[in-house]
Amino acid sequence: MRFRNLLLLLLVLALCLACALPVLAQDGGAIYKAKCAACHGPEGQGKVGPALKGTSVSAEDIVALLTKGNEAKKAPHKKPLSGVSEADAKAVADYVKAIK
Repeated sequence: MRFRNLLLLLLVLALCLACALPVLAQDGGAIYKAKCAACHGPEGQGKVGPALKGTSVSAEDIVALLTKGNEAKKAPHKKPLSGVSEADAKAVADYVKAIK
């Protein structure tokens, strides 16, 4: 009986966590403004870095650049961006692809 109650409790907690994970990932626009806008512009129009508005780069490539870096790119994209998780990078990529 005790084992069954513990198992039920763990199942309920797992379901709650699974439902909360998308909410735990930060908003892509907020992360973009905090980490990207200084170089790419607040609306993706470009500044020091290239314009991202209307970019042909895929969301998958943006996620890879943010999470893995690319030695062929200029800093800060030579290395992964610190403090950006895979979920956060996906949110930023979705935000960038939505900039019109």
